[in-house]
Amino acid sequence: MANRLSLPSASRRSFLSLSAAASAALALRIVTEPMLAYAARESLPMEGVKIDANENPLGPAASAREALAAIVPQGGRYSFWLNDDLVKTLAETEGLKPEQLRVYPGSSEPLHHAVAVFTSAQRSYVTADPGYEAGMIAAQAGGAKVVKVPLTKSYAHDVKAMLAAGPDAGVFYVCTPNNPTGTLTSHSDIEYLVENKPKGSVVLVDEAYIHFADAVSVMDLVKADKDVILLRTFSKIYGMAGLRCGAVFGRPDLLEKIENYSGWNAMPITALVAASASLKDAQLVPERKRINSTIRSQVFAWLERNGYSYIPSESNCFMLDTKRPAKAAIDAMAKQNVFIGRIWPTYARITIGTASEMEQFQTAWQKMMTGAVTASVGGIPGAGELGKRNLDRIVIRA
Repeated sequence: MANRLSLPSASRRSFLSLSAAASAALALRIVTEPMLAYAARESLPMEGVKIDANENPLGPAASAREALAAIVPQGGRYSFWLNDDLVKTLAETEGLKPEQLRVYPGSSEPLHHAVAVFTSAQRSYVTADPGYEAGMIAAQAGGAKVVKVPLTKSYAHDVKAMLAAGPDAGVFYVCTPNNPTGTLTSHSDIEYLVENKPKGSVVLVDEAYIHFADAVSVMDLVKADKDVILLRTFSKIYGMAGLRCGAVFGRPDLLEKIENYSGWNAMPITALVAASASLKDAQLVPERKRINSTIRSQVFAWLERNGYSYIPSESNCFMLDTKRPAKAAIDAMAKQNVFIGRIWPTYARITIGTASEMEQFQTAWQKMMTGAVTASVGGIPGAGELGKRNLDRIVIRA
C-alpha cells in the first residue's frame, strides 16, 4: 500500500467532531489490567515469577519481532497508513468491512469509552460477579449504577438473571472466557441476551481470551448488525501487552458514537506492524493455544493430586482457593518471589506462565499452604475492592 499522510475517514470525522464530552473523557483515568494487578504493590523486582497480570510470557511472535525491528527507524513519523494496513488485515481475517472495526492502543480504551457512551445515571451497567472490574469503574465514574449478577453454578454468565436485574440497562458486559474465572458463556446465551435486552442498550462482549479456548465467537452477531460491541486485544495470546494494540468491532453507528466520545489518537507504529505480522502468522494462535493448554492441564493435575480447590478454566488464568484471606497468601507467595493476584475474598487469580514458572509456583504454593512460609494479614485489600493506593487516583464510589 502506498504511503499516504492522511487520517482514515472515520477518524477524520471523529477528530473534527470532538465535543465537551470528549474533553471530559480525557480527564478520566482509564483503568487497565496492569493498574488493577499492581494496585496493591509498591513495585516488582526485575526477576521473579510474575503470574498476576494475565500477560503472555512468550512475548511477541518471531514474525512480529522482525516487523518491530524493521519499523524502528520510522519511529519519528506518524505513519497513518499503517493504521489502514492493520484495519484491512483485520477486516479480511474476520470477513468484515473496514468500517465495522477500529483499532486502539489496547482494548481498555474502547471498553471504557463504550461504557461512558451507553451508560448514565438512568442507564445501568450489568456485569457478572466475579467479573473484570474495569467496566464497573468506568460506569461508576460516569454516575451509572453497577449491577453485579452472580455467575451460574457452571461459572457462566447468568443471562436471564442479568436481564431481570437490568431493565434499565445501558450496557450488559459479558467477558468470555471470563476474567478472572477463565470460564465460558455460550454463544446461544449471549444471543438470547441480545434478543431480549431492553431497547437502546448494547451487549458489550469482551473476547480478550477467546483464542485460548475452543469457543464460538460472537463475530457473527457483529456481521448481522446486532446491538453488539465486540472487544479484542493483542495483549493475551499474541504476547503484545507492552506494545498496546486492540480492536473494537460493531455496527458503524455504534463505533462512531464511541469514537466521537474519545477522539482519535495516532497508534504506536510498533504495535501496528507487530499486530499485522501476527495476524498473518498462521501457526501463532494454534501453537500458543496448545502450549497454554498443556501447561494449564499439568497445573490442574498437580492441584488435584494435592487436594487444592480451583475453578476449571479454559483460558490463561484460573481462580485458586487459598483457604484463608487471599491477601495473606499473596504476600506469602511474594516472599518467595512468586507474584499472584488479584483477590476475590479467599480466592486468588493465577496466570498460566511458562512450564518452569509454574513449577516454581507449585513449590512456593506448597510451602505456603503447609505453613513453611507465612505472611501477616493486612495491608491493602484487593478484589472487588481492588487496591487503595491506585484507586485513590481513580475515585470510586461503592
